[in-house]
Amino acid sequence: MSDHNADRLLVQIASYNTALQGLQGLPQNLVDWLHPTFQVSNFLGSRNPRAPDIVAVGFQELLPLHLGLAGLSKGVIESRNALILSQIEAHAPNKERYSLVAKVVNVGVALLVYAKDDGISRYVQDVQTQWTGCGPAYMGNKGAVGVRFRVSTADGGLGEVFTFVNAHLTAHEPKLADRIADFHYIVSSLLFPPLPQSQTKSPTTIYSTSHLFFLGDLNFRVSLPSTNPLAANRAEYDAAVDSYAGREALKEFDQLLIERRKGTIFQSFREGEFWTFKCSYKFKMGEVDRYDTKRTPSWTDRILYTTFSDSPDTPEITAITNVLYTSIPSYTTSDHKPVVSLLLLPPPSTIPPEPDTVSVLRLPPGYAPKPDPLAVVKRYLGRSLDRVVGIAWWIFVVIGAGHTAIGIGNFLLGLGAWTWWKSKPANVVASGV
Repeated sequence: MSDHNADRLLVQIASYNTALQGLQGLPQNLVDWLHPTFQVSNFLGSRNPRAPDIVAVGFQELLPLHLGLAGLSKGVIESRNALILSQIEAHAPNKERYSLVAKVVNVGVALLVYAKDDGISRYVQDVQTQWTGCGPAYMGNKGAVGVRFRVSTADGGLGEVFTFVNAHLTAHEPKLADRIADFHYIVSSLLFPPLPQSQTKSPTTIYSTSHLFFLGDLNFRVSLPSTNPLAANRAEYDAAVDSYAGREALKEFDQLLIERRKGTIFQSFREGEFWTFKCSYKFKMGEVDRYDTKRTPSWTDRILYTTFSDSPDTPEITAITNVLYTSIPSYTTSDHKPVVSLLLLPPPSTIPPEPDTVSVLRLPPGYAPKPDPLAVVKRYLGRSLDRVVGIAWWIFVVIGAGHTAIGIGNFLLGLGAWTWWKSKPANVVASGV
């Protein structure tokens, strides 16, 4: 490894919407998804392959919605953890070992973060997890989960804080305003304790960190004006998606990129060149390279990031090197393709801004996100509704032999039969009199 990169942490981030497939939603062999990130030594100027220091894996629609709402996701997330850990260790170039830093799940949104044992794992402290829902009445069918931890210095200094957020935002092309509102609600409600040595005791937003990573099915679409020739010609649109030049032109109509440029969303975040790979949604189930004609192909699945040394004055420049950003076409059990990114972080800050503090992100002038004082109330209101709806839905699925509609029908038939049986004796007595 070159001296220039020796002290720069390598972070691997992967995101996948499994389309409610539960245990069937992920192939048992994760090599296609994880192994490419281990083949990057040429980019890093290293003679020997280098494994990531941190691996973060996010899922959306992890399991059928009724099970997620009912809180029955523990078995699925445990199986995911065991599988991911075994796979990243089996394919690590130098047989590196990893430890789970944290895992968190809310309904179908899950995040697992791992650290390399012979390095950063020894310095991980203050591990925290958080969740929030931004569905109807703050339910968790849409929302985010987060993991935050501090990596101290070798001499015991405070070091730097890492924050990872995995989100699933409102779907459908016309609902751009809802996605923007989802993001800002997540910022105000996905809250963490104050940073070490902080003068305030108030909770902090995701922006109170040294490094911030935001991944997930963000559901932003390519929205073409009606005057664009591709808007009415699906064959030409698909042909544009097939070529780099076509995708580079289409990216100018990507809702997320447009809103980031306007400064309405994802303030301070950067992103790699997502148009270098084909749109990750919507594919026909079981197909490697065939889109579903019901939706306009779009880059719904994204990975964004920012770091303490990035300047708000140069929003297109970042100290993070995006070594790899791509999708994995071979996964066919979902209508989404997984995406993965490999990020080389800037060297650790040697001089903190003030004694006994950690380096934190610099935000654009006028942008000062604040915690929602009712965040906890809203979160648990949403979770309570999740459980009520989920358990009722689960009951209908059980009595319907796996089909919700049949279950509701069986329930109504049963209710009618019980009501008739309950009233029959009274009718018989009445007729006898």
